Amino acid sequence: MSSFSSYKANAAKLITIFDSPFYPDSLDEAKILYGSVIERFTELVEIAQSSTNLLEIITQEPDPIRIQLLRVFRRYVSPDTSVEMTKRKSKIPEIIAEFGVRFRPLEEVRRNLKSRPIPDEALMISLLEQSKRGQKGYDLTEAFFLWFDKTFGDNYKIQGPIRAGRDVMLNEVLDNWEQKTPADFLISRSNSTPLVVGFARYDSDRGGSQEDDRTGGNRDKVTEVIQYASNYNVPLKVFFLNDGPGLLLGSMWNDYAALEIYGKGRVMVCTLKMLDERFSIDWLEN
Repeated sequence: MSSFSSYKANAAKLITIFDSPFYPDSLDEAKILYGSVIERFTELVEIAQSSTNLLEIITQEPDPIRIQLLRVFRRYVSPDTSVEMTKRKSKIPEIIAEFGVRFRPLEEVRRNLKSRPIPDEALMISLLEQSKRGQKGYDLTEAFFLWFDKTFGDNYKIQGPIRAGRDVMLNEVLDNWEQKTPADFLISRSNSTPLVVGFARYDSDRGGSQEDDRTGGNRDKVTEVIQYASNYNVPLKVFFLNDGPGLLLGSMWNDYAALEIYGKGRVMVCTLKMLDERFSIDWLEN
C-alpha cells in the first residue's frame, strides 16, 4: 500500500473543498437568521437597568433566541465571557460576580447601538460566520460515515457522532482504558472487537504554533493507542481522516506522513478521495 507521503506530488487534487458562501451573497441568509435577534437585543437594552441586568433579562428569554442574544451580548457588552460560559442559567450570578465589573456600561452600549446602521450587516455577517464554524468538519465526518456504511457496513460497525454530538470516550468503549480520551469514531468487528480509533479534522487553514501543537497531540494519541493494543493484545489501529486546503500549508502533509512512519503500519492518514484506494479490509484486519 502506498504511503501518505507518496501522494504529496498530487496533494492539491486529493483534498476535498467544501463550498463556502460568497460575499455579499451570504447577507441574505444573515439577515433572515439575525435581523430579528438584533432587533430583540435592542429592545432589551432599552428596558434594562444596567449591563448586568441586561444579562439577567436575556437569560429569561426562550431558546433558541436566548443563545443568539448571548452572542450579541458578548460582542456589545462582554467579550470576556464566551457563549458557552453563559449558556447555563445557574451560572449567571457567578459570571456577574466574576466578570460584571468588566461589562461595558449600559449607556455606552445604547450609544453604540444607535450609531450602527439598520440592518447592521457587519454584525450579521460576523454572527453567521461564527455559526458556520465547524460545519465543514461535520460534513467531513458525515461523508466518511456514509462511505464506511456503504463499503463495510455488512461486516463492521462504526460508532460516534455523524455530525455534531458527544465524542466517543475511549474509557467508556475500551476495556481497561483509564484516561478520558475523546475520539471521533471507533470501528469494530461485528463481534465488538475494537479495530480502529478514528480522528477527523477539516482544515480550511493551518499554520504556526497551532500546527506544532496538532503534530505533538497526534503523536501522543498514536503512542497511547499502540501501547494499549500491545498491553492488552488488541488489534487496534489509529486512523486520521484529514482534509481541506490547510493540508497544503506549511509542513502539515509531511507531519501526517511522519505519523504513518511512526505508527509502523498501525496508523493511516487519508483524505476522502483516498479512501477507496487506501482504506481496505487488509489494513483493518492486519
